Amino acid sequence: MTETPENRRPLKSRGTGWAQGLAAGLARAGASPDMISAGSIIFALLGLLAFLTAAAGDQTPFHRGALLIGAGVCIQLRLLCNLLDGMVAVEHGKGGPSGPIWNELPDRIADALFLVGAGYFAGLAGFSLGAPLGWAAAVLAVLTAYVRELGRGLGFPADFSGPMAKPHRMAALTATCALAAFEPLWGWNGQSVVLGLLVIVAGAAWTAARRTRTLAGRLAARDA
Repeated sequence: MTETPENRRPLKSRGTGWAQGLAAGLARAGASPDMISAGSIIFALLGLLAFLTAAAGDQTPFHRGALLIGAGVCIQLRLLCNLLDGMVAVEHGKGGPSGPIWNELPDRIADALFLVGAGYFAGLAGFSLGAPLGWAAAVLAVLTAYVRELGRGLGFPADFSGPMAKPHRMAALTATCALAAFEPLWGWNGQSVVLGLLVIVAGAAWTAARRTRTLAGRLAARDA
């Protein structure tokens, strides 16, 4: 992948020693940024499988909780791929001509797999709105990225504003997985995931509207 300064999400973790060390190690090992980006889809598929398996009726509370924690770990490993692919591309000069594709497309696929997987978990746990909420969250996640890229296509810097940009969505979903892993202790069965998805849907809708308003303001200012 390749990134330009105006299209690079500001991340404090990029300056940490452990991230720089991992990126340097991957670069020395010959890992391409595109391959690292593809790894995020693999972790998203594993997360989807964990959600679906956790919803199976024959799972004990312990096994279900372990699978949900596993889904949360997959979310964080996906974010790690998102961090390292850009560092290998930019800091270590490994970006390729197809980088812009790998910079965006795997993210959209991974978002959908995780969010739809969480929705189906809630649906299989007995909530009829679980799957629709998961799909709604996935569509809105794509919409937030679309508005950002629309702005870039019109010549403006990328708008990474929240409140439910990608890092925020994945943090919320990770916290949801952790909470859902222990919810049998107080008699819940999927309610934590439904609540988490409601927060993500509301926040992503707000984010898309906020970015659209910002873009409209930029266009008006440029025309003026």
